[in-house]
Amino acid sequence: MTKLALLRHGHTHWNRAGRIQGRSDIPLDEEARSELAGYHLPNGWEDAEIWSSPLARALETALLVSGRTPQSSPALTEMNWGRWEGLHGVDLIADPDSGYRHIEDWGWDYRPPEGESPAEVWGRLEPWLSKLNQDTVAVCHIGIMRVILARAWGWNFEGPAPFKIKRNRLYIIDMDDMTPTPDPVRLITRGVTE
Repeated sequence: MTKLALLRHGHTHWNRAGRIQGRSDIPLDEEARSELAGYHLPNGWEDAEIWSSPLARALETALLVSGRTPQSSPALTEMNWGRWEGLHGVDLIADPDSGYRHIEDWGWDYRPPEGESPAEVWGRLEPWLSKLNQDTVAVCHIGIMRVILARAWGWNFEGPAPFKIKRNRLYIIDMDDMTPTPDPVRLITRGVTE
């Protein structure tokens, strides 16, 4: 049984400011670096393959929590938000002409202007996922996690998601039948045993 554990990268100053990062290569902020240095992977995941998005915030998160340099794949790069990248989500929500929709109203084919739809993200993820043949931790982005978890949970980006993505947790999927583990597993605080 091959399992995939998804982990969201740590905070950046853009995250904290509510700006849409997308493919912009924004690094972790100092607070995130300090926090992540205090964690390690849970028991059973220490020997897993470590993969990451090529963006610095994900690469550094992977290194900090695993103690190993990850392999990287462009498939794990965050969803392309097109012209909305760098903008504040609250401003887009407030502008009725922006075309912005909440995630519960996307469907698989919703696309930001000059951006990428969840269906297109799945199209680039599927070949990478199909090659997994051992337990793998993938440090990536909320958009990537949403698409993979949507497939695993059978959610079509319509109505409330059956999962909530939080930081410092592994979201585990059995890749043999693409089924999710209902509850995420927390990273372990260094110096504490499970």
